[in-house]
Amino acid sequence: MSTITGYEKRSDVPKEYTWAVEDLYTSDDAWKEDLENIKNLIPKIESYQGKLGESAQTLLAFLKLQDEVSILLDRFANYSMRKADEDTKNTTYQGFKDQTTGIYVAISSAFSFAEPEILAIPDATLDDFYRTETNLNVYKRYINDIRRKKAHILSNAEERILAAAGDLAQAPDDIYGLLNNADMTFESVTDVEGNRLAVTHASFIPLLHNYDRGVRKDAFESLYKTYAQHRNTSAALLSAQMKQLNFFAKMRKYDSPLEAALDNNNVNPQVYYNLIEAVHENMDAMYQYVRLRKKLLKVDRLHMYDLYVPMVSDAEREISFDETKENIREALSVLGDDYVAMLDEGFNNRWIDIYENEGKRSGAYSCGCRVHPLVLLNYKNNLDSEFTTVHEMGHALHSYLSNKNQPVIDSDYVIFVAEVASTCNEALLMQYLLKKTTDKKERAYLINYFLEQFRTTLYRQTMFAEFELKMSELVQNGESINADSACKIYHDLIDLYFGSDIVHDAQIDLEWARIPHFYYNFYVYQYATGFSAAIALSQKILTEGEPAVKAYKENFLSAGCSKDPVSILKDAGVDMSTKKPVEEALKLFRSLVAELEELMR
Repeated sequence: MSTITGYEKRSDVPKEYTWAVEDLYTSDDAWKEDLENIKNLIPKIESYQGKLGESAQTLLAFLKLQDEVSILLDRFANYSMRKADEDTKNTTYQGFKDQTTGIYVAISSAFSFAEPEILAIPDATLDDFYRTETNLNVYKRYINDIRRKKAHILSNAEERILAAAGDLAQAPDDIYGLLNNADMTFESVTDVEGNRLAVTHASFIPLLHNYDRGVRKDAFESLYKTYAQHRNTSAALLSAQMKQLNFFAKMRKYDSPLEAALDNNNVNPQVYYNLIEAVHENMDAMYQYVRLRKKLLKVDRLHMYDLYVPMVSDAEREISFDETKENIREALSVLGDDYVAMLDEGFNNRWIDIYENEGKRSGAYSCGCRVHPLVLLNYKNNLDSEFTTVHEMGHALHSYLSNKNQPVIDSDYVIFVAEVASTCNEALLMQYLLKKTTDKKERAYLINYFLEQFRTTLYRQTMFAEFELKMSELVQNGESINADSACKIYHDLIDLYFGSDIVHDAQIDLEWARIPHFYYNFYVYQYATGFSAAIALSQKILTEGEPAVKAYKENFLSAGCSKDPVSILKDAGVDMSTKKPVEEALKLFRSLVAELEELMR
């Protein structure tokens, strides 16, 4: 069985374990050629300024040019960013990434006249355009979405200014990324046998899964000791992020940054508040879980570093990447042979960068490149990495099918639905593994893992969402974000979400400083809403069979952004305009807590 967990240098990684970035460009020189090609498109874009309302043919030609630029930028940006993430210490590709950011700002500035001009076209004229040029109907959803936000689109000159400020707006995220991924290092820890264990972003959570409580405690303290040394810088970066979001929301005449962020996806802010309210109404289930964890771990005092170790001992085993692939194929076979064939294409043609190497970006993600998706992992041989893999392949095939079935303008699904396919994959894998096992203890172990998905995705991400909202409200109210204020708010949220049956270790108040998603503009709540929708969809697939599978693949996975996200989910069978999916997911959480307690009697 494979015992690979990572490599010291990027150059040490065998090709078969790396993603096929060469499918984007065969060389850096080819990328540089497209850099010049993109720059040469800017005058062509600007040549349409003042002309979009002249005729249907002119508007159509401009929108086709926009598609052309989008396709070119997709390849261009993915190459530079993926190469930069392979090794964040490689200054060449960090330079490529910086150039890409500059190009995006330039392109955004060049296109900035478009929305105001599209808004200025009279309704009657636009209706006539659709009648005389039927090909323009491909862009009707896109045009309607622009006109929906009419109150928030500024003048041509003002749009240019905001576009030019894009580089500055990206700075907090860029600086945080370098601080977090390249500059921070953590002291290694020692287990009872005297082995030194490296503490990295990728190894931290696996270390918290360690049955050696001393290892968990030392890793926890090692990581937060480093974050404590940078607490003021981290708070300043978070403050800068919240200030830039508040600035852009004000300039676009939104009542709040939350409203501005959710309006981009055509989602009512009430969805955000409903999530927090539904979770608050079910805190007792989390407190029950915490009490069960304390009981099963047989500890007098449960600490924050005890939250990840399995409550069921002696059931964990090593899972190679090959075994993970096979389990994923079997679990997702319920989605049909065509879905499994797409999985195999990804597994066999190097869509995935599998193992950790020094300097590699931490965590995992899927990027829906038009050539083919690219997935970053930092795979460890455990159940968590198995679920991370199935999660990211859910993203990948969602992108793959949307790109394949939608025109360019409608192919990129919005963030609100981004986590649904990935989490549905996780739920299907869990149900497959539970059905497959005949061992009572293994079943208990898997239920423990499923409970952790609820804790970390539904409860924890909602806590993050509430923290992000409170940080934003501080800036809106003219108050200061500093290390003390951020830690105080996070402290109170920890108490609310975990209750009194766990020790409130002081270090956890700095957890906000290690969460990169706080730089993603009100992203995290969608993990929780997406999880709830995914639980509902997975249950429909398993109980209803082919009709549910067909609706899921055709109305959701292949839909891109052809409708607003709430409508797309309704077409697939889930109504996210209500609290019901969240409440139903938490109902399942309660039942799983009760089942685990009964199994472990």
